[in-house]
Amino acid sequence: MTSLHNLAKRGDDISVECWRLDAADKTAAFASFDSGVPALVHFGRQLPPDEKLEQLALLSMPNIAGGQLDPVVPLTLLPTAMDGWQGNPGVKLTDVRAPKLKLEAGARAQQTLAFQIEGDARLAIEVFLCPTTGLMKVSLTPIAGHFSWLAAAIPIPAHMPRIIDHGGRWCGEFQRQEQRFKVGRHVRESHEGRAGHAHFPGAIFASDGCGENSGECLFTTLSWSGGHRMVAEQVPDGRRQVQLGFTDGQSDTTREVWIGYSDAGFNGASRAMHAHVRATGVLASRKVHRPVHYNCWEAVYFRHEMEELKEIASIAADLGAERFILDDGWFKGRNDDTSSLGDWVVDPNKYPDGLHPLVNHIIGLGMEFGIWFEPEMVNMDSDLYRAHPDWVLGPENQPSGRGQFVLNLAKSAVTKYLYDAIAAVLTEYPVTYVKWDHNRTLTGGGPEQVEALYGLLEKLTKAFPSVDFESCASGGGRVDYGMLRYATRVWLSDSNDALERLRMQHEASNWLPVEVQGSHVGPRHCHTSGRVLSMHFRAWVAAQRHMGFEMDPRELTDDESRTLKNVTRWYKEQRDFLHSAKYCRLDCDDPEVFAEMFVDETRDRFVTFIGHRGASAQIATDPVRLTGLDPTGSYEVAMVDTQSVPLVLNRNTAFGLASSRLSGAALMAGALRYPNLFPASMLVYEGKRVARSN
Repeated sequence: MTSLHNLAKRGDDISVECWRLDAADKTAAFASFDSGVPALVHFGRQLPPDEKLEQLALLSMPNIAGGQLDPVVPLTLLPTAMDGWQGNPGVKLTDVRAPKLKLEAGARAQQTLAFQIEGDARLAIEVFLCPTTGLMKVSLTPIAGHFSWLAAAIPIPAHMPRIIDHGGRWCGEFQRQEQRFKVGRHVRESHEGRAGHAHFPGAIFASDGCGENSGECLFTTLSWSGGHRMVAEQVPDGRRQVQLGFTDGQSDTTREVWIGYSDAGFNGASRAMHAHVRATGVLASRKVHRPVHYNCWEAVYFRHEMEELKEIASIAADLGAERFILDDGWFKGRNDDTSSLGDWVVDPNKYPDGLHPLVNHIIGLGMEFGIWFEPEMVNMDSDLYRAHPDWVLGPENQPSGRGQFVLNLAKSAVTKYLYDAIAAVLTEYPVTYVKWDHNRTLTGGGPEQVEALYGLLEKLTKAFPSVDFESCASGGGRVDYGMLRYATRVWLSDSNDALERLRMQHEASNWLPVEVQGSHVGPRHCHTSGRVLSMHFRAWVAAQRHMGFEMDPRELTDDESRTLKNVTRWYKEQRDFLHSAKYCRLDCDDPEVFAEMFVDETRDRFVTFIGHRGASAQIATDPVRLTGLDPTGSYEVAMVDTQSVPLVLNRNTAFGLASSRLSGAALMAGALRYPNLFPASMLVYEGKRVARSN
């Protein structure tokens, strides 16, 4: 009894100072124990105005058992061993083994808390709770000290044992991974100098009952485009945390992490993140239109011949393309991937009159003009390298990648050269889009490389506000919230294989709005997988996102051209709806099915995509359960295109093909049973309310 009484007394003696932020039905509450670094003691559903935050804070700490240090140790935003924290520290200094930190000052202004931290290092913590999305941003800014690691510690609730993140590879990005917390650390790290294909810098932590449309989850991402590290950890007393920070070098740059909470399943999380992206950077400052792209890369590669490109452009325009992108191979001496990167002037041999004849032809067809750059790279066989070999990032004996090396953007002369070279092209030609590529991992280089990249993009986007920039890094190697401050579009993958795209688009939608995901109709015979897929499937998969074409259109049969024209026409009619509607992934028990739904705000209209990747284990399809409809409303539901319905699997040919009239309640309960499908097939349904409830 004595030890228990003494423990309770010790808790009573702790001084606690608390702060809270409230927005969008969420509360974020923080507490400083005995003037220590504040801890996040609640983030989730809104608390009552009179909640006793001091008691909430004290109850966030576990009791002490044998074999532990005597003090009650909170999980602060910056836990350290000197405070008694036995898990991964939030701060590591190069010159202090176990730093000691304390709260110097805390203040609130509207939706922001500001904390000044002093001790063996000095830094500022800022917390912002977004009034529209309910997302919380935690920013750490170093002021004094040599930090080898700095990351805010976010506690993960005990009822969220699932860790969901995304791995991947080139041409196979956004592969979903799931495991459970256990004692120890789950670490994801990228040392590429970019986010990397295998390490999207974010994770979701979910309850066992969490699905697409119900259940609780916490989600977080690092707004950063360079090397990063995520640590998700459970310590022996059962508490859990996640930290996201930089790797590969010290930096005074602010670490910015976004955290969200959803009690409406993974879709609730996605909608908050989508709203955040749309309200960030250039996307927040302008209305971005989404013309159908045609990219010439997989048609001609480096073979640029004026008349051939004009012919291809004419066919692309007839198919419905609205923007023509001239990809790699247009600049001086560029005939393969071994030379010329860095020499950003038009090749006089391929284009003796410059790009004007081609651009004029494209504009005459009613299309816009876009162009490819890979500004951060250089080949040794280039005028730029011969003039400035000292501009290469990393050691002299480093390996090349795709025959190229990385420019050291931290040198101001490099970014000045790149700005001037790119600006000259964007000024001379009516460019409305730049595909900004990055095909090599870094050998050396730390946060300063990323900071310089942001500075260059900031200058370009301000100087050319009518130009859309796409982030590409061998596909999805640099898809993150840092780049999305400047890019209006991302290239998820170099794979135009519609089967791969079906899956990766579905998974990427956890983090990225559909309209920023570029998706192209690739060649009949896919260049990266060898698969042969139908035009019907390829076209509908691309129509789920920002649609484009990337193949030699001269290869198309009459039937393929007709199908592509029809789907493209549908996309153009629907894109404003698709890119503004409420997006939902649908719960499906069949792992071969990827189903998505778009619903307008009034719940009067919806579009549902049902994609089959492979053959299902069972004979008949499972009904899909729609979501977000008015349960008392009546909806007319019709299949848009019956071309992919195989008669051999559907002996009752009328089944599922005619329009149906069903209530929202029935549709959300699973009344929509669709026809049986072959692998690599897509069905699209449109639904419209035909009677409003009183």
